[in-house]
Amino acid sequence: MPTEGFSLTRRGAAGLFMTLFGTALLPAGALAARSRLGPARPFSHEALAARARALAARPYVTPPVSGTAVSDYDEMVKLTYGEAEAIAGHVRLFPASKAIAPYAVTMHIVESGMAREIVDTSRLFRGGKDADAAGFRVMDADGRSDWLAYLGASYFRSSGSRDQYGLSARGIAIDTGLPTGEEFPSFREFWIEQLGETRLRIHALLDGPSLSGAYLFDCMTGDRGVVQDVTASLFFRRDIRQLGIAPASSMFWYDQSGPRGDWRPEIHDSDGLAIRSGNGERVWRPLENPQGATLSSFRADGCRGFGLIQRDQNFDHYQDDGVFYDRRPSLWVEPRGDWGAGAVMLYEMPTDAETLDNIAMFWCGDEPAMAGGRRDVAYRLTWTSDDPSAEAAARCVDLFEGPAGIPGAAAIEDGRKFVFDFAGPGLAGLDRSSGVEAATNLPAEALISAHAYPVVGQENRWRAMLDVRPGAIAQKEFRLYLKRGDAALSETVIKVLKS
Repeated sequence: MPTEGFSLTRRGAAGLFMTLFGTALLPAGALAARSRLGPARPFSHEALAARARALAARPYVTPPVSGTAVSDYDEMVKLTYGEAEAIAGHVRLFPASKAIAPYAVTMHIVESGMAREIVDTSRLFRGGKDADAAGFRVMDADGRSDWLAYLGASYFRSSGSRDQYGLSARGIAIDTGLPTGEEFPSFREFWIEQLGETRLRIHALLDGPSLSGAYLFDCMTGDRGVVQDVTASLFFRRDIRQLGIAPASSMFWYDQSGPRGDWRPEIHDSDGLAIRSGNGERVWRPLENPQGATLSSFRADGCRGFGLIQRDQNFDHYQDDGVFYDRRPSLWVEPRGDWGAGAVMLYEMPTDAETLDNIAMFWCGDEPAMAGGRRDVAYRLTWTSDDPSAEAAARCVDLFEGPAGIPGAAAIEDGRKFVFDFAGPGLAGLDRSSGVEAATNLPAEALISAHAYPVVGQENRWRAMLDVRPGAIAQKEFRLYLKRGDAALSETVIKVLKS
């Protein structure tokens, strides 16, 4: 699966930033801003949805490569970072690039229900060069850093609450992980409404071979991260085998439980998939770097939330003072309304480097997406370093593997040890006499031993330790959680068994 090649963590070259003000006494930059805009036209999201529906009724037309697209990443950086003017208050443009985002997008500014197209991009890039826009980034009020960016196909991302980019979201995912190959629709036009120093509204027109769509992103940044309320109206040009709603892409190379591929102890943007099902079950699926591409399905009818989470935020566990994996945000998706029957899908691909995304996540409903049909969806995206999946139930905060048996004694030849650490307020006050057990779906012939106990010297932290015979297990994974009597004390961990 291709990935967005532009890494927004490389922002050290960001320089001065000029804000455009619409005052009576206009400086030269503001005069230029007015001259670069086309005539004002009425705009509404309803009109955009009608346009997307009409577009889907016509054959798809592949956009041409921008005639001003720069040749490589370095040239793109030169135009992007440095002194240049902004649009809509705090928005800076990305130029088209042949290697990263070769197609131009049309940009509009919306004020009081009227939209004006940007017809002249001079002075909007460093050095005053005129180039086609391929996307944009939203700057902080002081212009020193950005907190939201859209670039390439339908990709976008946020730096969350710790000013560090990591995983990406997408507008839609089509046939991700299927042998027929994946389709990547693109945002073709954007309409931006600045609503204050920390909030803006983004409208977008999506188009691809299989569908068109109208999107609305209501975006706000704050101390706890970035929240985007998303509504989308999708119109199907042809049948779609697998329609992925609220997709995200991330990178997982290895963590503390796997073999290292580098001197750093861990390298990943996310370390697990969290799901809150409609029946109240909370699931944690640690990410894997598999030997071959795998597509996993997790039933979640009436899903209340799901996301790719970076739980481990301890610098010592990464030792990376360049790209700061400990600061990478998590992304949590909360459906608005009842999405009905469906599943959260997880696509994992093998990787031996940190530069390519090898993880994809999305929701796939049971309702088929047929040519001529329409699908309306709404959801909230939260980009944060808090764990949005954390509630009263204990969370799995560490996972280790090793030889089965007692330390210091001979290892059990056909066994494997799995150690799960749980933490959370739901474990407060419990001790070895409280009747806490490690519950699992492993068959009796595969489970050598299972123990659960409080970790000495660690508040509200329990450890489940299992010795397992993998060869006696028919399935490729097993489930585990802490319980006391009939009550679950923790989320359910789904652990993949490596071959």
